[in-house]
Amino acid sequence: MKFSVCLATGYEGLAYPIPFCAPQDLVKTAVLCEQLGYDGVWGNDHMTTQHYVRDMYPDTPPNFFEPLVVMAMIAQATTKLRVGTALLVMPMREPVYLAKQVCTIDQMSGGRFTMAVGLGAYREEFESWAGSKAKSFHRGEMMEEGLTSFLALISEKSASFDGKYYSFHGVELAPKPVQTPFPLFIGGHNMQSIERAAAVGRGWLPGWRPFNEIEERIGQLRQRAEALGRNPAEIEIAPQFSLLIGKTDAEAEKTYMASGLVAHRVSLAYTGRDPVHQVTANLVGSPASIIEKVHKLKAIGVDHCAAMVVAVNSQQEYDDQVRWFAEEIMPHVQ
Repeated sequence: MKFSVCLATGYEGLAYPIPFCAPQDLVKTAVLCEQLGYDGVWGNDHMTTQHYVRDMYPDTPPNFFEPLVVMAMIAQATTKLRVGTALLVMPMREPVYLAKQVCTIDQMSGGRFTMAVGLGAYREEFESWAGSKAKSFHRGEMMEEGLTSFLALISEKSASFDGKYYSFHGVELAPKPVQTPFPLFIGGHNMQSIERAAAVGRGWLPGWRPFNEIEERIGQLRQRAEALGRNPAEIEIAPQFSLLIGKTDAEAEKTYMASGLVAHRVSLAYTGRDPVHQVTANLVGSPASIIEKVHKLKAIGVDHCAAMVVAVNSQQEYDDQVRWFAEEIMPHVQ
């Protein structure tokens, strides 16, 4: 079992207070994670303030740091730690320059970059970015074109594509990524995401769900991969959970339910993740309880507790939780 955490590149206002950390803190925490034995760190992707966050902080917009730039800086400051995006909003990224950025980071990090992509949790953010064109844009179609374009650009000597949203001709993108095949992870939990992961993903990174639902989706993903002629074992199962450790289960639940992350989860209830399950379906509890949960996840086929979101209110609390998890939990579930 592998473990990694999601840094606060785009969580101010959503899960954390404003302000939460300085940009240099992101690098310092990543270095700490490398020292503690984590597989990697990830950065989430937001462009502008969500409506409910603006209501809570009308005079102070959150600091959203661009995750590719942050991961490049972290790769320079570390030697073994993997860096990644969880999730990069692909419909808001032009594919040619995205591919160039990804190839460059993978080259400069010595093959330590993973890109997980998704549609984006907040359509309102996409609408702000797209402006007057938002009504004519379909995010799912843009996602499909983006994936096809990206994979062509990183693999073909001369790549061309002519679609509804993106078009390019004879692009010779070099250098290619160090990693072959490149670790492209697909985010999301619905059947369209399962299909994308089965068809082209090297990993599947959904948000948290009840464990029985994750198990069901793992089975569906493996069936679709086999039907498409792929080896299911080559697709890493890497769900993203919330993390909060307490001395007791009651203490952990009380602290977690008082965290800003709960309001963020409630704002995403439309995705089908029932907030009623957010304690039992996440890594929230005493060390013993979390160890038990991780063993259950391992038994149903999870390979990686990826991009864990730490439910805290300060950078110091974040680092304390990261250290506690590494010392009290990781040695018992490898």
